[in-house]
Amino acid sequence: MNNKERFIQIYKDNIHRPGSDKLLDFLMSNKSDFFEAPASSRYHNAYQGGLLDHSLNVYDCLKDYLSRTRVKDVYGLNYSEETIAIVALLHDICKTNVYKTSTRNVKENGQWIQVPYFEFNDTLPYGHGEKSVYMISGYMRLTREEAFAIRYHMGFSGSEDTRNVGAAFEMFPLCLALSTADMEATYYVEGKK
Repeated sequence: MNNKERFIQIYKDNIHRPGSDKLLDFLMSNKSDFFEAPASSRYHNAYQGGLLDHSLNVYDCLKDYLSRTRVKDVYGLNYSEETIAIVALLHDICKTNVYKTSTRNVKENGQWIQVPYFEFNDTLPYGHGEKSVYMISGYMRLTREEAFAIRYHMGFSGSEDTRNVGAAFEMFPLCLALSTADMEATYYVEGKK
């Protein structure tokens, strides 16, 4: 099973709320590059299909985090398979259709050559986490905790007001769990190549 098939299988097995089928149809359509897009222009998973790989890595990291005895027994975190799949697989849906392949000049061995790179061109500049919440909400309802988790998944590494991040983490434990999974996937599973 390749990663696209795995994503679709996890999605279909776990996400069943009204509108979820239409969102998956969009992701699979020619109006979306979700399965081919990079996760970034030059950092983690800056390659074709990197967004898909990152989404699955975050899913795996979140599942692992939430399965830990301390997280379950001491912190009391217990979320449905649907919630886990939604926040992990869709937290970066905002990166759909924003990276365009371009070229730039780079000097190698004293010679200028053109190399491909991804140019960021967001035609709906609505932010990062908030744009993902906005896009998902156009198809299906999110719980308040799911919306906050997706909105603040960048944690303290984003350009957010740190008071808001801290308050969200305190109010909605899924925020910290998703942020932890995202950072683990970004820095340890994927890393900067």
